[in-house]
Amino acid sequence: TINKSGLLKIKATKVGADTTLAQIIQLVEKAQISKVPIQKLADRISSYFVPAVVLVSISSFLIWYLFGLGFIFALTVFISVLIIACPCALGLATPTAILVGTSKAAENGILIRNGEALEIAQKIDTVIFDKTGTLTKGEAVVTDLIVLEGEEKKLLEIAASVENHSEHHLAQAVVRYAKEKGIKPKKVSGFKAVPGHGVSAHAGDIEILIGNMLLLKKEKVKFDEDYLQSKLSGLENEGKTVVILAVNKKLKALIAIADTVKESSKDAVNLLNRMNIETIMITGDNDKKIQGSGQKVAFVGDGINDAPALAAADVGIAIGSGTDVAIETGGIVLVKNDLRDVVKAIKLSKYTLGKIKQNLFWAFVYNTVGIPIAMGVLFPVNGFLLNPVIAGAAMAFSSVSVVTNSLLMRRFKVN
Repeated sequence: TINKSGLLKIKATKVGADTTLAQIIQLVEKAQISKVPIQKLADRISSYFVPAVVLVSISSFLIWYLFGLGFIFALTVFISVLIIACPCALGLATPTAILVGTSKAAENGILIRNGEALEIAQKIDTVIFDKTGTLTKGEAVVTDLIVLEGEEKKLLEIAASVENHSEHHLAQAVVRYAKEKGIKPKKVSGFKAVPGHGVSAHAGDIEILIGNMLLLKKEKVKFDEDYLQSKLSGLENEGKTVVILAVNKKLKALIAIADTVKESSKDAVNLLNRMNIETIMITGDNDKKIQGSGQKVAFVGDGINDAPALAAADVGIAIGSGTDVAIETGGIVLVKNDLRDVVKAIKLSKYTLGKIKQNLFWAFVYNTVGIPIAMGVLFPVNGFLLNPVIAGAAMAFSSVSVVTNSLLMRRFKVN
């Protein structure tokens, strides 16, 4: 269609702020301004530290003035203490490390939504994985076709012809498998789905049943239950779902279907185990019992049904390809859908918290050493009195050293 002179009205349902990139930027910015619990402790210390410094400054002024060293000397001490005790380094210790840490995480496809998740992640000792869509691809595939009687190609054609009428994910796996083998589904009649049992249909005078053992019993198919159960158990113990094909009341084949495991799942589990972190594949409703034993639990999931577990865990890690509800609930989001990023997130958390502790240590050591010198404790010993200009330079150096230490995080290799 070519529009020559007509008027077109175009409505934009989404704007730039709704794009994935914009949302990623918003998440990173929010994380960078959020406070980790350790920063709240530093802020609480600062709230007492500042009044204490003012009190120490006044006390130093009065002591030296009353000792007869004059107003200028006492005022110099007063100013030096105020300058050198400026809590700039203390205030920069945490936010600079968080800024660089969250940026480094974003570079690696890991979105840390808040500072609390960043701090708790370094304490994780148990990681619980949801199975479908997290450890696995969420795509069912046929792994085994065991022929009990008849010709394999013909039986697969019969099965695919019936399953082609079903929307069940297991049925679609059979249809895809048949197409991969170059087999096209044929027409069938009388298709019927029996919830919780399977499906049935007719192809001419042939009656076809595909489902579980309950369907066979319901349709009065004669079979050796012990023999069939032994066949099913072997496959089911491998984590596979088995559907049974019967034609004209006779067992013909077993079709084993499984969800394929992601390539990154094995590596992620092995790496976590090397870090002495326990890994569990479980449904999300049991992780509170694990938390009750004192463990720090991370839950990794992607679906709507995972949202309660993501919220209940100490750290919820959502897969970026999952549902919006899961992503909104998770404290950490893995953009690349690679489970090895769980390991990266924990390593980054440990490294970032290590840097924060280094920064806080330096800030406290600086004040512990600097304030007594500014108060003039060395003056009676060797006549040294700290000049306010030097005090200002020392204060600036402490702030620069903290920022520099945080910026060194950019050189950290997460792989």
